[in-house]
Amino acid sequence: MTKVITYGTYDLLHYGHIRLLERAKGLGDYLIVGVTADDFDKTRGKINVQQSLMERIEAVRSIGIADEIIVEEYEGQKIDDIRRLNVDIFTVGSDWVGKFDYLNEYCKVVYLDRTQGVSSSDIRTQKREIRMGLVGESTVLDKFAEESTYVNGVKITGICTQNLSYLSNALKQLPCVTPNFDELVEQVDALYIISHPDRHYDQIRNALKKGKHVLCESPIAMSFEQCRELFQLAKENNCVLIESIKTAYSTAYSRLLLLAKSGRIGRIVSVDATCTSLRKINFEDRNEMDITWNSLCAWGPTALLPIFQLLGIDYARKQIISCVAEEERKYDAFTKIDFIYPNAVASVKVGKGVKSEGELVVSGTQGYIYVPAPWWKTDYFEIRYENPEQNKRYFYQLDGEGIRYEIVAFIKSIETGKSNSYIDEQVSEAIVGIVEDFYNGTDVVKI
Repeated sequence: MTKVITYGTYDLLHYGHIRLLERAKGLGDYLIVGVTADDFDKTRGKINVQQSLMERIEAVRSIGIADEIIVEEYEGQKIDDIRRLNVDIFTVGSDWVGKFDYLNEYCKVVYLDRTQGVSSSDIRTQKREIRMGLVGESTVLDKFAEESTYVNGVKITGICTQNLSYLSNALKQLPCVTPNFDELVEQVDALYIISHPDRHYDQIRNALKKGKHVLCESPIAMSFEQCRELFQLAKENNCVLIESIKTAYSTAYSRLLLLAKSGRIGRIVSVDATCTSLRKINFEDRNEMDITWNSLCAWGPTALLPIFQLLGIDYARKQIISCVAEEERKYDAFTKIDFIYPNAVASVKVGKGVKSEGELVVSGTQGYIYVPAPWWKTDYFEIRYENPEQNKRYFYQLDGEGIRYEIVAFIKSIETGKSNSYIDEQVSEAIVGIVEDFYNGTDVVKI
């Protein structure tokens, strides 16, 4: 019996896929089809896959060509599979000619001509063309625009800003560059907002009322009630509203959450997160308005994310201790927040005027998870135990700091009408609640 193996994503399964599988099956007696996992696809640049792994496996199974279906999860797996499954022929489309010649050492390699004019990428692009506008004053806007080029069907068409000095030449050349928010809204389908936090509520509200989808940097509002109102308004207008914290979309961070929740370190007893950076603020320059992007607004949402996602939002009590700048009492150079849960504790340290080690530590009854600085950009973490021989390291590629994966989730939410956000609304509301308490002086000690 001649065994044949082939691999693919098989997203939005089409006639070209089917013809290729039929020809692969014709090369032998038994066809094994490897369907690439979501995370492995990300490492290959295919981050805009529309269907889940299970949906793609079921699509391949339903056409009845494959005798066996396996999942491709890691680099180098092809060699392992060929050896383990006693494969005689490896085959793939002709657009990969030469790429897999190294497999000739283990089996025969055959490149098959692809069906012309048919591709999943074209189908995905034709399926949508989301005109997206950018809002705010930040160098992150350039990163966002660059990362959007990795996602099919997203077109940055304009920007609303009050300060052109933040913009690159590329952004200045967009079809619509305006200080008028309403002018931009009329020309786009969706918005990415990274304006100052005190503008978020009005901008999001106006956009949602006009039927526009919104991806907004955290915090999305400055009060709990405003935040809840915006999510409700999004539902009423059939719009997508997603909070932007790019760390949530990092593969390493997602795996960390799963491992911690699955009991790998026992019961979680403590979560400690630190995020700091140094930047001198000129309080005389009110045009810059950096005061609103204080330590808590700039770093708080990221640092709070693992605490609320691992321990939940129902803490028993908290204390906020802030070192405030004398020039501006609303600007915290450094803030520490301590939480007490019924069976756990947590702490957050954030600063834009104080520097500290930006690590994340999740402590459990059997071990702990350690993420080195800067943990919010991590592609690596460790699970450590009492016996060092049991320690395990985890490595995951991180492209674009998670921004491109965040854009994919946003676009998929728009297409499906179902939220694909990695951040629950309740977590977003809890983050805003902390910001609101800080400004209201609730549970706050200023030093």
